[in-house]
Amino acid sequence: MVDYARRTARVLLLDAADRLLLVRSEFGPDDPRGHGWFTPGGGIDDGEDVLAAAVRELDEEVGLRAAPGDLRHVAVATGRADLGWANGLFRDDFYLHRVDRHEVDTSGLTEFEWTHQTGFRWWTAAELAATDEAIFPRGLAELLPDLIAGRLPDPPAALTWHH
Repeated sequence: MVDYARRTARVLLLDAADRLLLVRSEFGPDDPRGHGWFTPGGGIDDGEDVLAAAVRELDEEVGLRAAPGDLRHVAVATGRADLGWANGLFRDDFYLHRVDRHEVDTSGLTEFEWTHQTGFRWWTAAELAATDEAIFPRGLAELLPDLIAGRLPDPPAALTWHH
């Protein structure tokens, strides 16, 4: 069993218009990019199942309650990073969830999230493919058309680590 420095559960939330919800997060003052766009999600608590973490994070970050059976494991990104507060091998697991529509509710954000998350945006596949913005995970724009078409990778797709 791999001893990860951190594992996260993230959700690729697609609406009926085939738009993907991403969270805008501010980087540290030394990062020239300023900000980046991430899928909703976050760290897995001790003893928590990765799927349960995805469901919990979706509720906390965007105010959407989902049943574990509604999410499909579609991608993984693994790599090394030194973030100061954690150093070593990281792993992000990505789950697909489709909704007709959703109005983001940020009332469940933690204090840390309030200071770093500065917005939300629904992106089309074309917008993701054309943007110069920092989008995480890398490879999301290439994966999204298949997900929209209902072609789910089995096993989950390996996306490029982002640090």
